[in-house]
Amino acid sequence: MLIFKIMNREQALEFLKENLKNKNLIKHSLAVEAGMGGLAKYFNEEIEEWKTCGLLHDIDYEKTAGDINFHSKKGSEMLREAGFNKDFCEAVLTHNEAHGVKPKTLIAKALFCTDPLTGLIVAATLVLPSKKINDLKTESILKRFREKAFARGANRENIAKCEEYLSLSLEEFIGIILSSMKKISSELGL
Repeated sequence: MLIFKIMNREQALEFLKENLKNKNLIKHSLAVEAGMGGLAKYFNEEIEEWKTCGLLHDIDYEKTAGDINFHSKKGSEMLREAGFNKDFCEAVLTHNEAHGVKPKTLIAKALFCTDPLTGLIVAATLVLPSKKINDLKTESILKRFREKAFARGANRENIAKCEEYLSLSLEEFIGIILSSMKKISSELGL
């Protein structure tokens, strides 16, 4: 648990925007922030810490040019230098499975599963006639989850780890993340 406050939300968002310029990456970060906040509330964890972890998890994406071999290593280092604790930095590091480091803490496991699910939810929203996340249902996402050709970049194996890592059924997990993302629909442009 984060005992001291490194950055408030406004400072964390400014830090993110200093390092990420791509609007879609910023929206992705906001989606993961929301999802992590929903999970923190569900697990009775420190909501601001979890949300900040979600917000800053891809802080190095443009610096590493999305290179999977460096992505999240640099981010973890940046966050450690900014004063974030070991568990926080480890969560950022382990959300990229390319490093072969399995997430150990609850916050790391939550980030690992949440990151790809937000992408699947956005893709499922964009194929709706209304393109509005508030019209999206958990059942629709479950259906899209089973369609391997749909949103190929959303790693289904990582999403499905919610059952092992978080003791949540896929339906429960999707429900929490979808509900959290709906609360910030205007920020996401959905």
